[in-house]
Parts: sequence; C-alpha cells; structure tokens
Amino acid sequence: MAAATKGQALVANLLAQARPKFNVFLKYAKVELTPPTPGDIPAIRTGIANLVKGARTGAWKNLTVKEAWLNTLVTAEVLFWFYFTRGL
Repeated sequence: MAAATKGQALVANLLAQARPKFNVFLKYAKVELTPPTPGDIPAIRTGIANLVKGARTGAWKNLTVKEAWLNTLVTAEVLFWFYFTRGL
C-alpha cells in the first residue's frame, strides 16, 4: 500500500512540474502550427520568388557558415516531416 501512495505522489509531482512547460508548448503551438490564412499567401509567394531568384543569381554562395548550417537544418527538418508523415 505504501508503494501505491508513493506512486500517486510521484505522478502528482510529475504533473505539477510538467504543467508549466506544457502551457508554454500550447502557447507557441497555437501560433506556429496554424495553417496559413489567405492573407499569408502573398508573403509565401514573395518568399518562394526570392528563393528561386537567389538560386539563379548564386546568392547562396555569399552565406555565412552559420546561415548555411541553419538552412541545412531547416531543409532536413522539412524532409524528415515528409518522410515521417508518409510512413504513418
């Protein structure tokens, strides 16, 4: 019986510690994980056009190592999302 009360106390403590972090996650998830609105479409088109223009003009050659590494990580993240969602 002592193990059951210790288990309940452990779960209660775990939930109390996790709640603030979960609330922060929900705060950012509401903003970052929403689908684009019709008002976002022009900005998306501009971003894609700038990406294509940069690829054509060779602007990617002028990136710093940090910027290139961050771009690589973002690309890998997108590819992994497609890989995992396709596998599910």
